[in-house]
Amino acid sequence: MSNDQSAMNELHWLIDMVQTIEVGLVVLDRHYNIQLWNGFMENHSGVSPNSIKGQNLFTRFPDLPATWLKQKMESVFMLKNRAFISWEQRPYVFQFKNYRPITGRADYMYQNVTLLPLASLTGQVTHISVIIYDVTDIAINKLQLKAANEQLERLSQTDGLTQLHNRRHWQECLDHEYDLYARYSGMASLVMIDIDNFKHINDNYGHVAGDKVIQHIAHLLSQSLRETDCAGRYGGEEFAVVLPKTSGADAMNFTERLREKIAASVIVYESLKISVTVSLGVCEIGSHITSSSSWISCSDKALYEAKQKGRNCSVLHTSKTSKS
Repeated sequence: MSNDQSAMNELHWLIDMVQTIEVGLVVLDRHYNIQLWNGFMENHSGVSPNSIKGQNLFTRFPDLPATWLKQKMESVFMLKNRAFISWEQRPYVFQFKNYRPITGRADYMYQNVTLLPLASLTGQVTHISVIIYDVTDIAINKLQLKAANEQLERLSQTDGLTQLHNRRHWQECLDHEYDLYARYSGMASLVMIDIDNFKHINDNYGHVAGDKVIQHIAHLLSQSLRETDCAGRYGGEEFAVVLPKTSGADAMNFTERLREKIAASVIVYESLKISVTVSLGVCEIGSHITSSSSWISCSDKALYEAKQKGRNCSVLHTSKTSKS
């Protein structure tokens, strides 16, 4: 076999591979006119190589992110360096539908794209190659893993019964708010809430009814919160709320509205109608609070006083409350 024939064979094989490889290959000249469009590109775009050769890429595909992509391509021409576009940076360059059954959840093919400078025999970069990899499976797996981790993170911070923050995560909110006060002397209030005569509910109606009552109050509490407030289930029938940028007086307005809403509501459980009330203790942060735990104990004292006063009321912590 002559050298010429051997070279022709190699070229034939190369063309064959370029056409059948499971990667998109496009070659553009200096004006972004299409010189090569392989089988992968034809299969996914529905456009045949013969009908597209010589046409301008951006005229033919007006949906491409032209300004952004031209900037990338220009730097490849000028600097003679390859450029890489990750699906995490931009999910796709060519909007191809995703036909992979495994990853049916993705509407479009996720792509990694390499832009490669192609030099002529004289060393001039005259063309650029766009190589498109279908990374839908990898992308979907990574996105699902990320979503699952976020869900796990949420679950690890949430109390299963009430969907409020669990005590550990709520404590982190409280510590954070206390640190802000210690550093910047801001304003905040802490509210402790306790269901009145809860043992009586459990004894009379059973623990399932008790759980329903806890869920009901958690629901009313959630509806009353602002975006920045942090509510948690502190104990069995006890809740705690951190109210940032809130004075004691404003916190009392919050607790009274919540208390009245709870007292006016009825929990229906197996044709029984259960009414409950709550007692609330409020403490505005100030110089007398030396740690997050002393903030809790001062709210607890106010809550204790609310119980002493006959329950179903709110008490704001004062120096007098401390003595009681």
